[in-house]
Amino acid sequence: MKATLAIVGRPNVGKSTLFNRLVGRQHAIVDDQPGVTRDRREGDASLAELRFRVIDTAGLEEAASGSLEDRMRRQTERAITEADITLLMIDARVGVTPTDKFFADQIRRGGAHVVVLANKCEGRAGASGLAEAWGLGLGEPVPISAVHGEGLVDLHDAILSAAETVGVDVLDSPLAADDDTGDDEVVAPLDEDGNLVDVWQDEMTALPMRIAIVGRPNMGKSTLINKLLGEDRLLTGPEAGITRDAIELPFEWKGKSYQLVDTAGMRRRARISDKVEQLMVGDALRAIQYAHLCVLLIDSTEELHKQDLAIARWIAEEGRAIVIGANKWDAVRDRQAAIKQIDDRLETSLAQLRGVPVVSLSGLYGRGFDKMMKAANEMYGIWNTRISTGRLNRWLEGMLEAHPPPLVEGRRLRIRYMTQIKTRPPTFALFVSRPADLPESYLRYLTTGLRTDFGLWGIPVRMVMRKGDNPYAHKARRR
Repeated sequence: MKATLAIVGRPNVGKSTLFNRLVGRQHAIVDDQPGVTRDRREGDASLAELRFRVIDTAGLEEAASGSLEDRMRRQTERAITEADITLLMIDARVGVTPTDKFFADQIRRGGAHVVVLANKCEGRAGASGLAEAWGLGLGEPVPISAVHGEGLVDLHDAILSAAETVGVDVLDSPLAADDDTGDDEVVAPLDEDGNLVDVWQDEMTALPMRIAIVGRPNMGKSTLINKLLGEDRLLTGPEAGITRDAIELPFEWKGKSYQLVDTAGMRRRARISDKVEQLMVGDALRAIQYAHLCVLLIDSTEELHKQDLAIARWIAEEGRAIVIGANKWDAVRDRQAAIKQIDDRLETSLAQLRGVPVVSLSGLYGRGFDKMMKAANEMYGIWNTRISTGRLNRWLEGMLEAHPPPLVEGRRLRIRYMTQIKTRPPTFALFVSRPADLPESYLRYLTTGLRTDFGLWGIPVRMVMRKGDNPYAHKARRR
């Protein structure tokens, strides 16, 4: 098991910047505004040959009991408890503050193994703060600059030394050498005519299903995930817009592994003026891009909002599978009317996702999760649908006979061939004599036929037009 390191400290000392540098990408939201990070965010980190798990945390600050800041601090304290090594970061340009001393004393009393990091030590600006860091009584401070990547060699040595003291392994295990005798030969699959067979390969198939929980602010996304996990892993409360970062969490359901992603609430762009909220929405959109399936949470006590439909369209444009979760179902009085209202609105305003499942949920009481996960697995299966070329073209022949392509300038368009070029979502190439002249209405006719005859309801279906002859026509002539 990988060693776990938690980065802690006051707000705006550079914890998220260091986190991003260690995980190798812009994973956490970073801004000059203090208090941007609220939840614990985890990632796989590396530093030279070191490999470990790192946790980004909210800024430590004193707050009234029950307040948002107090709940953030308790999340950080849990991270310290879970971690093998705690990286206590200070702002060397500011120096050691009374808050730094207070929390350093608390961490020391808790028995955590601490490495002090004096951040923002580029140049000479942090020299005095680095000297003050010795007064925390936690050993030699490590001068770094998370922004510029300075001091990483010293950080590497400090982490390695701390790991040896604690008794955890942070060294990258060498890969086992392959026993290659040179006798094995990779044989490409061939069809009956001796031609290469197109092998469908997708590295994502070996990964757990990645489910992003998305929706407007205050839809109960974090509460739902906490209930699924069986613990208060994510920060929740009555305040709208608590979640900022997209938090990835492993999850098991009936023996199957999943990856849940909590996201920030997405409002209309016209209402977003704050820079941090822009970053939050951007992070949520990236979560949609990298998800396999999105559960769009809506408030079942309200009418379907325009923003709900806008988010659903974003999901469809990204080609993700979707399940709509009607949350807060426990508060609905007339449930039949509520379901009818949702179905009618989806039918008229979201025709491209006709057939998307709507599942009633109560994240607060943990109801409807079985139905949600069953629907998610069913939609995931449809999203991965693969249809053989022979079956597709037999179907296409019937569609062309029932409704031939239209005449354009006195000449009939010829659709010669069709094949599926990818899944996730199902994408089909249509070989047409004049692709630019094929009307959208005829594409809709074919797409609707695909959905009906192959059960592709509720997911995006893409059609790509190409010009050219049937690539297998020469085989037919030989025969």
